[in-house]
Amino acid sequence: MRDLSTGPRVLLKRLRELMAEALEPQERLDRIVREIASNMVAEVCSVYVLRADGVLELYATEGLNPDAVHLAQLKMGQGLVGTIAASAQPLSLSDAQAHPAFRYLPETGEEIYHSFLGVPILRTGRSLGVLVVQNKAQRNYREDEVEALETTAMVLAEMIATGELKKITRPGLELDLTRPVTIDGDGYSEGIGLGHVVLHEPRIVVTNLLNEDSDTEIRRLAEAIGSLRLSIDDMLSRREISMEGEHREVLETYRMFAHDQGWVRRMEEAIRNGLTAEAAVEKVQSDTKARMIRLTDPYLRERMHDFDDLANRLLRQLTGFSPNSASENFPHDAIIFARAMGAAELLDYPRVNLRGLVLEEGAVTSHVVIVARAMGIAIVGQAAGAVALAENGDAVIIDGDDGKVHLRPMVDLQKAYEEKVRLRARRQEQFRALRDVEPLTRDGQRITLQMNAGLLVDLPQLEESGAEGIGLFRTELQFMISSSMPKGDEQEAFYRSVVRQAGGRPVTFRTLDIGGDKVVSYFRSQEEENPALGWRAIRLSLDRPGLLRTQLRALLKAASGAELKMMVPMVTEVAELRAVWELMQKEVQHLSKFGHVLPKKLQFGAMLEVPSLMWQLDELMEEVDFVSVGSNDLFQFMMAVDRGNARVSDRFDVLGKPFLRILRDIVRAAARNKTALTLCGEMGGKPLTAMALIGLGFRSLSISPTGIGPVKAMLLGLDADRLHQMLDAALDDVKDTGSVREMLKRFADEEGIPL
Repeated sequence: MRDLSTGPRVLLKRLRELMAEALEPQERLDRIVREIASNMVAEVCSVYVLRADGVLELYATEGLNPDAVHLAQLKMGQGLVGTIAASAQPLSLSDAQAHPAFRYLPETGEEIYHSFLGVPILRTGRSLGVLVVQNKAQRNYREDEVEALETTAMVLAEMIATGELKKITRPGLELDLTRPVTIDGDGYSEGIGLGHVVLHEPRIVVTNLLNEDSDTEIRRLAEAIGSLRLSIDDMLSRREISMEGEHREVLETYRMFAHDQGWVRRMEEAIRNGLTAEAAVEKVQSDTKARMIRLTDPYLRERMHDFDDLANRLLRQLTGFSPNSASENFPHDAIIFARAMGAAELLDYPRVNLRGLVLEEGAVTSHVVIVARAMGIAIVGQAAGAVALAENGDAVIIDGDDGKVHLRPMVDLQKAYEEKVRLRARRQEQFRALRDVEPLTRDGQRITLQMNAGLLVDLPQLEESGAEGIGLFRTELQFMISSSMPKGDEQEAFYRSVVRQAGGRPVTFRTLDIGGDKVVSYFRSQEEENPALGWRAIRLSLDRPGLLRTQLRALLKAASGAELKMMVPMVTEVAELRAVWELMQKEVQHLSKFGHVLPKKLQFGAMLEVPSLMWQLDELMEEVDFVSVGSNDLFQFMMAVDRGNARVSDRFDVLGKPFLRILRDIVRAAARNKTALTLCGEMGGKPLTAMALIGLGFRSLSISPTGIGPVKAMLLGLDADRLHQMLDAALDDVKDTGSVREMLKRFADEEGIPL
């Protein structure tokens, strides 16, 4: 392709001047189409803009009937213009009226024009409108003319994105870029978040489109690509990456794209057409994304995300952009939008400003979700396409109850949610009034309500929620948010802070539960076909006794002179507990030898999460001071259902009789062995399922801080003994194997128990 030293370059320069002039939007558009028509030697130039109702409206024209402006319309997919917008592909025709998609609009007077060239006006792969040139004579538009028109369309895309055209949009209508959008996802944390979008990886807005010297810009591009390739090679050579199959596969894909000569050639062509290096990257990125976004193959769509990430990296190289520079105007009601992110990255944001988190990826068990839930913010995951549809500063409502994201919500919807938030606030006030009320059932049964935690940011909720202590402290979170393995003294200082801030309330520390889906970047592990059933938790700790002993020593020292409660996760057989206890005794002896003050009392417990322990219940309870049922994993393993898999996660009910019978067996085993029993997991945090647990005989629950108020309100009106008798009878009925959910709801309704 020849270097267009005059045409597009002169046109872009003139358009830049027009954008800088103090003009009314309609006048600016009218002058832009005149300039394009003149430069392209076209008798017609028209701009169609996509409205929120899916209609493309003629906003400006040179050559067609001027009275048709704001009147001529085509639906998305209708006519040549609608076809271009729907496909996001240019269309060049020497005889437009012979094309099967041609639709005649008599008000425009276009019947005398035969040749047609139209290109989509794209932004981040989305069609915002269509730019068209036409001529009376039949002619074939050259490839360089198509490129020139596509480049010009970038200027119009920015004009639409800035909202300038709102002034000339007819009352009652909205442009597509600003239309309200509802995205369906999965609710990962209950709650409502009202606020404004903050893109975790902000889009780089390229303002300098026109280059002064193509050769200089091509050299800049080559240098940036060279740096990008080196950075990818460097990441691939790191030791911690070499054994991580999934991470390596992503980086190998990045390297493949970075070395793709077709990608580089298209960017160089855009530079020769007059664009700067960064504008060329943005143009090729948007063109490629527009093609790939319409693919249905999940593998190819995933590659689209990889390409998008790589192009953004290249833009940052060229512009020197730092994400920190985008946080200067951080809103007070921020809702973070991310394709995916790490737990540590979320903690970098000011907690007081966060109202919610929207993720395109990630399961309910992912690190960042665990941390976000601990922070008490609403979360919606699996929100496909959310990042591409959102702009920084957009108004947004996220509903963690229903798993919905409402972008740029309509006024009526916003008012409805504001009322819902006020209602929630009133309920929270009612729950706060119960904070110091003793959790006694109506028939006098004492229920212990504790909270789950894992970070220092959780600790203030002890006082706020009225929790009696921490029944599950996830020690792995400290490891997951650290960039390197926490040293023994760092662990000790952390645990000491937890004990101190608990203010005398009991804290039950769970030893490390890493591995499986809880990948720690600096810890080398082999890829496993089924990590949930693999080398994780106590299995990993016993194979790396130095790691476990360091943690045990830190816990013993942190609890010196106080009580230490610790439990072991993912226990499969009693022998594993004995092995941990032996290591604990060695650490006790070591600390005693060097004069350290030991905890005044040590309670040793086990998590009951693996079904094999159901046939070792009596042996288990002889070995420990207490047992904590991990209802999430126990249900997952018992029912062979992956909680993160939407296709099966709703297939089985935790209130089904098989699972409740299992829980009843555990309660009975604890009673006959006089072993303290608690349950930590999502099941205990909702009034209906917590009611079932109390009916089974559980008298201690450890749940999310937000669940304590609703659960306490429920149990204060509950006759636990009456429920126990009814539930026992239902579970003994072998003819009916279904769920007891409806029976429990009827019971609560009859008894006036709030759920």
